[in-house]
Amino acid sequence: MKTYCVRKAAGPVALDGGWDSAVWHRADTAPVAHCVGGDFEHQPVTQARVLYDDEALQVAFRVEDRYVRAVAETWHDKVCRDSCVELFFTPGADTSVGYFNFEINCSGVMLAHFQPAPGETIRQMPLELCETIDIWSSMPHQVEPELREPTTWHVAYRLPLDILGHFLTITPPKTGVRWKANFYKCADKTSHPHWLSWAPIDTPGPNFHRPDSFGALLFE
Repeated sequence: MKTYCVRKAAGPVALDGGWDSAVWHRADTAPVAHCVGGDFEHQPVTQARVLYDDEALQVAFRVEDRYVRAVAETWHDKVCRDSCVELFFTPGADTSVGYFNFEINCSGVMLAHFQPAPGETIRQMPLELCETIDIWSSMPHQVEPELREPTTWHVAYRLPLDILGHFLTITPPKTGVRWKANFYKCADKTSHPHWLSWAPIDTPGPNFHRPDSFGALLFE
């Protein structure tokens, strides 16, 4: 199973500190490079990093992109249609209890859902919980028309652990704990759509909702 080591933050993490800042250099880098459901003309170089402390996960993405677009405007809009990166995870080792999907476009607009056990209704994260997530992005709030020239963009966010407990019992991060997860890149409604993952997914078409293909997050 593909495994990503989540390092413990040495101190406060400035989300706008930059990919090359000392605090983010402490984190391992996960390449999001496996095509999902096809072979795509445009495969942007996408990298993810995660740090943790006793209260939150800090998540950052860097994308060397082109054909960049962002038209989603508010929480829970269909950001997957824009230039978008995603983190899906179960806060424990058993994906049968459900998983979270946090999807964020290049402008920092986010969708946050909990996908419960099969047969149960998808739960949208309430706005009062969403607003406790700190978000930073390097791009303006809207990117339209599409940027066709090479563009490198970054997003980062701080995800409080306590909001996860509103949906299920979590296994708190500490040394040796394993969660299940995958990182993704997509851009469904751009001129050059693509679907990429960190842990490989064997599927005939694009489908990120495959917890059976999650890798592991191993906490330092």
